[in-house]
Amino acid sequence: MQRRDFLKAAAVMPGMAAAAAGPLPKRPYRDGVQLSIIGFGGVVVMGMDQKDANRIVAEAFDRGVNYFDVAPSYGDGEAEIKLGEALRPFRKQVFLACKTQQRDAEGARAELERSLKRLHTDHFDLYQFHAVTTMKDVEQIFGPGGAAETFLKARAEGKVRYLGCSAHSEEAALAMLDRFQLDSVLFPINFVCFSQSNFGPRVIARAKEKGAARLALKALARTSWAPGADRSRHPKAWYEPIENAELAAKALRFTLSEDVTAAIPPGDEANLRRAMDIAARFKPMTGQEREELLASAKGIKPLFPVT
Repeated sequence: MQRRDFLKAAAVMPGMAAAAAGPLPKRPYRDGVQLSIIGFGGVVVMGMDQKDANRIVAEAFDRGVNYFDVAPSYGDGEAEIKLGEALRPFRKQVFLACKTQQRDAEGARAELERSLKRLHTDHFDLYQFHAVTTMKDVEQIFGPGGAAETFLKARAEGKVRYLGCSAHSEEAALAMLDRFQLDSVLFPINFVCFSQSNFGPRVIARAKEKGAARLALKALARTSWAPGADRSRHPKAWYEPIENAELAAKALRFTLSEDVTAAIPPGDEANLRRAMDIAARFKPMTGQEREELLASAKGIKPLFPVT
């Protein structure tokens, strides 16, 4: 979709008028690569018709998003298939990240090759060990016949450019950073978790020490869903997103002020647009703003307590 066609469509499609705003800022990843400070999570296209997936990807691209992230576990391949089709016009202009939860070399190779086909590409800009949670995961990845063997071979073959991991455990993330020269780590950077469980600062510090870029998850998360909560507004979120617009803006500003390259918002259109709008006018938090936001989280149960 050309820009003039997109802007014409924005005039008649609800929620798309903001697309005429300025492009999103970009920050360094490594080796001169610059990423938009908001990434597009593949979960967004789950449950969409292909034409709607094409539309939201084109909208995000037009607004300056050049960082797209997906995994085969998102909708059992649905997200890869739909995102791959939607990205066809833009593939050479974007940074495409994918992942695998396979911990052995053979399984990781099979999943890598399938993901490449689904996404209609000959390489991934970033390939990640996905959802590394336990030390058992870490040992399997780096043990004989582990997934790390596939990652290194794939990089040598030109099928992946950079290597990273995603994790929801501080212990696992720190171990991955210590055991392997990761190019980046994808990790929850969330004001409630910083405030109530000190979850996140150690991973940021270790990643900086090791020279790994920091990519952020869960910036717009508040806490776990309460039993019996109405999840109809956010059916694809396993946690309760922040609903209040003012607090959401502060939460995302907090995350983007913590020396990260980019943040990936929750996987629905509304939160993606909200994040793009906030990021387009991003200003770093002042020290006082940061202290006030952290203090406001008192009593909220953190999504990720330190274990």
